[in-house]
Amino acid sequence: MTDATAKRRGRPPRTESADTRDRILAAAREEFSERGYEKTSVRAIAKAAGVDAALVHHYFGAKEQVFESAVEVAFAPVLRSRDTLLDGSLDDIGERLTRMIFGLWENPVTRTPLLAIVRSAVNNEAAAAVFRRLISGQLLRRISGQLDVPDPELRAELAAAQIVGVAMMRYVIKIEPVASADPEQIIARVAPVVQEHLTGP
Repeated sequence: MTDATAKRRGRPPRTESADTRDRILAAAREEFSERGYEKTSVRAIAKAAGVDAALVHHYFGAKEQVFESAVEVAFAPVLRSRDTLLDGSLDDIGERLTRMIFGLWENPVTRTPLLAIVRSAVNNEAAAAVFRRLISGQLLRRISGQLDVPDPELRAELAAAQIVGVAMMRYVIKIEPVASADPEQIIARVAPVVQEHLTGP
């Protein structure tokens, strides 16, 4: 056996593996965004990524695990910012949270995976369960843990519902005039309501 043959049959180099995983995740985000969870298959993701479907299973497992990995990548900016978000005063956490989330929606790079997540979660229970685990476990629980008020978990969820609802109308359903309003105007209107949910009486 030649060295070249041994190299092809052996485990791919670490950098090649990372590139392949990234390519699969990028393809998955595009497929979930365009088709939703139900109509997206592992085979379609593999084709879009230019790999064999077995390789998708090798790296991620079943479709639900591919979706969860894609969701985690999409929400990475939120998860990276959560500690900074909670470091400041609770007196303006509503604006900081609202500005952070709408900043992700306004950025074309992060908007596509967010669309994939929301559209899939609305139409499929498995996708919705992944969404809930990530949002509740890694974001809302951290926020509610900082609140010195009655019913902190309920308050955090209502605050999230306020933001998600407006985001759905603006970016997914695209109802006017919300869809074309200046983002600063949206933040100015929504942030006080989010703040009231989190710290109000």
